[in-house]
Amino acid sequence: MTTVSDIYNYIKTLAPEYMAEDWDHVGLLCGRADREVKRVLIALDPFRAVCEEAKTRDCQLLLTHHPCLWELKAVNDQTQEGRNLLFLVENGISAVNAHTNLDFAPDGVNDCLARRLGLQEIEVIDPVGTDAQGRPYGLLRGGNTAACQPAAFAAFVKEKLGCEGVRFADGGKPIARVAVGGGSCAGLLSRVAELGYDAFVTADVKYNAFNDARDLGVTLVDAGHFETENPVCAYLAEKVRAAFPKIEVFLSEVHTDCIKFE
Repeated sequence: MTTVSDIYNYIKTLAPEYMAEDWDHVGLLCGRADREVKRVLIALDPFRAVCEEAKTRDCQLLLTHHPCLWELKAVNDQTQEGRNLLFLVENGISAVNAHTNLDFAPDGVNDCLARRLGLQEIEVIDPVGTDAQGRPYGLLRGGNTAACQPAAFAAFVKEKLGCEGVRFADGGKPIARVAVGGGSCAGLLSRVAELGYDAFVTADVKYNAFNDARDLGVTLVDAGHFETENPVCAYLAEKVRAAFPKIEVFLSEVHTDCIKFE
């Protein structure tokens, strides 16, 4: 019998919790550790449609990147987050997540993003430590790409990540070295520039950062939070299927980016 605890402990081997930021919420945040699991749903977020999909598929576990609770002071039906948690609890669905620990981990969010973009000679930018296997871990990844102009690179990112659109600032020079940080990593733009990268792919970029990037000579591409992090879900599904071949593992079919472009 496979339990929630079994899968939770396995996820910790992929993304050890000591890699998470101190402010983060990771792990088993909802449900019983000893519950038997026959079916798992994997998605980037524990949004309502995803929770309902888990119930429809008769899943006992919802495995996500983003946590199912953040700043709740009460679990009730007065907030959307509270209603989602109540839905999971009332339907016997446990929720496990790996957030910033999966961002930092080898083969995690940012390695998946770098590989999706076809980067070569991928490296950890500014490692903060090594894991039990001696592999460096840290937030950003860097690598090389075939030389191209900024507009062509932005179009390439849009295609590879399946974005409806991207925002970008033209760094004014050809691109060969690329840094990536899935989700909200634009605060590290100055460090990326200092290290000599020609382009930086991330998300949730504020207005001034685009102008800063242009001045720093870095092509800054905002490809969307969902699109830059979602590739890790397929990785999680592959690993969980291999580790627990007797259970069914589903990738969410309903969760897409709610941000649209006219």
